[in-house]
Formats: sequence, C-alpha cells, structure tokens
Amino acid sequence: MPAEAQRDRLLSLIASDDAAMAALRLARSLVLPDWAIGAGFLRNRLWDDLTGSRTCSPADDIDLLYFDAGDPEGTGEAAIEAHLAAAHPGLVWQARNQARMHRVNGDAPYADTEDALRHWLETCSAVAVRFERDDRLTLLAPYGLEDLFALVCRPTPAGLRRSEAYRARMAAKAWDRRWPDCRII
Repeated sequence: MPAEAQRDRLLSLIASDDAAMAALRLARSLVLPDWAIGAGFLRNRLWDDLTGSRTCSPADDIDLLYFDAGDPEGTGEAAIEAHLAAAHPGLVWQARNQARMHRVNGDAPYADTEDALRHWLETCSAVAVRFERDDRLTLLAPYGLEDLFALVCRPTPAGLRRSEAYRARMAAKAWDRRWPDCRII
C-alpha cells in the first residue's frame, strides 16, 4: 500500500474511533506546546484492525507527548496526568515532556516532539497523532508507516545503539503474543 494510502487509512481509523477522538479532544484542550498522542494509541488500534483482533482496552496507557523547553525537568507532567485522570477517569495517561527525555535516553537534546520520536527504540511505535485546532488530524511518523502496517517491530537507529534496551522492551511488551502475526526483528 502506498505511503499516502497508509496515512489516510490510519487517520481514518482514528477519526472513526469515538474513544480515540475523545482522548485527542481532551489532550488538545490542555493547549500544550507541540503535543501529540503516540505509540500504542495508534499501533494497537491499527494492529487490531489489521488482524481482526480486539485487544485494545482502557487499561492500555495513552502516551501524551509534548515539548516544553520552559520545563526542562518535566515538573508539570504529574499535574497534567492528574488533570487528565480527573477529566476522564478510567484511562491511564502518561504525559512526558520530550524536551527532557534526551537526558533519560543519553541523547543530544531533541529539537521538538517529532525529533524525539526519531529516538524511540522501535519504528512501529515511533508514530503519533495531533488533533489540530482546525479539527485536522496531523500524523508524525519519522520512519514512515511501512513497518507499522506490516506488523513489524524493527529497531530504529536509537534501538540499534541501545540494543539491550530494545531487546528488553520487545521481551517485556510481548507484542508477538498479543498479535501472533507480529514479527520482531
């Protein structure tokens, strides 16, 4: 499937999912700088759709990414998570200021949220979506969508550099058990 068709299919899947759109509207209401929701929020929905599975649940965490250079320690993350939990009980939110995550990962500072995604460990999770003020969905996918649509977990350059962390994450996540068609490279 061509890259544009993959993008359109993924965005259509999210746009037609009431729970996903409610989470995106809630995140947008926070008016965080350079925000997006990524990783399993997209991956899990698409893989369920592609495989005819129904593994998604409210217990799956929602990774809210944002880039606030004014809070380099990420001190606002807990308050954001508390606000989101109060606004939508039952959902598990994880808010992370990508302006600080380079220190956690031992990288040079990231330029923005999409640059931070380039430093994630696997290509199939290095994808995020933003619900713009004009109600458009914007996709961030620095490694494209080919692996995501092929149910392939492949290390990014960061995953290759941090191969032990990549292997540990793949073992812990066990996506190949949740989706038997998933291939871990």
